[in-house]
Amino acid sequence: MSIFIITSECVKCGICVDVCPANAIIESDEQYVITDACISCGKCKDACPIDAIK
Repeated sequence: MSIFIITSECVKCGICVDVCPANAIIESDEQYVITDACISCGKCKDACPIDAIK
């Protein structure tokens, strides 16, 4: 289970998807979503340019 969530500030830039080593981020209608495949490494949070991952 992921310790991170992608908030509604997400603008779907795709940077988090590109840096995720577990391919745990998928696209939904409004934003990206972190799935249960998340290994909680934090790379997505560090890479997010608008701090939309908490």
